[in-house]
Amino acid sequence: MSYVEDLFSVNGRIALVTGGATGIGRMIATGLVQAGARVMIASRKGEDCVRVAEELNSLGASGSAEGFAGDVGTAEGVADLVEAVSARTDKLNILINNAGVSWGAPYADFPHAAWAKVMSVNVAGLFTLTRDLTPLLLKAASDADPARVINLGSVMGTQPAADGAYSYSASKAAVHHLTRILAEELSAERITVNAFAPGPFQSRMTAFATSREDQVDRVGAGVPLGRIGGPDDVAGATIYLCSRAGSYITGAILPIDGGLSVQHAIRLFKDA
Repeated sequence: MSYVEDLFSVNGRIALVTGGATGIGRMIATGLVQAGARVMIASRKGEDCVRVAEELNSLGASGSAEGFAGDVGTAEGVADLVEAVSARTDKLNILINNAGVSWGAPYADFPHAAWAKVMSVNVAGLFTLTRDLTPLLLKAASDADPARVINLGSVMGTQPAADGAYSYSASKAAVHHLTRILAEELSAERITVNAFAPGPFQSRMTAFATSREDQVDRVGAGVPLGRIGGPDDVAGATIYLCSRAGSYITGAILPIDGGLSVQHAIRLFKDA
């Protein structure tokens, strides 16, 4: 194995990707399987996870996938998911907290119920699952090779943009801050905690704006780099943070957004 191959290897690592049957979660799971990891995929629709795992296993990659049901929207669902993971492995190298929901409505009509539902999955579920899987992460953690947690935030949690998804944007800002809190708390346990802050990608959540090619072109035109994100963009970032190359990074909020997080219209003295 070459130096670069060894540096970025995740071969043999055991991972859980929540919400891994669609969108960014599936992109991450695919990248990890292609790179040699054993990947468990869980979401509310267990049959979809089983199907996607079968599709990933048919790729002939060096890794493998297994799909089953898992709901992080309730305390009971988290407990069942922890039990399902513990029945399959006695350690966990990588936890990808990708599962999430959104809710869109005009400001004047945005319902109170949209806050409880979105915060329960995107923030409370993420925290509780991480806490309850910490014993498995500890069994995989060492000074040279920490266990890894990656949380899915969003550029909407970084920039003051809601587009009617008020609770979603606020929940992703909470994910970013919680990531930093957990990074500090778990560093002594040799567990790194980082977050992705993606811009636009094709997913079930963004299908209303990215399902057609003309929509993809239109959304991409608003991104500084001129396109929306693709599978390799998030898979590459995942492999980096989960390999030896990323073992000294914790508490980072990594923008995978084509420059949206640094885009601005402030001119100050340019027109003076």
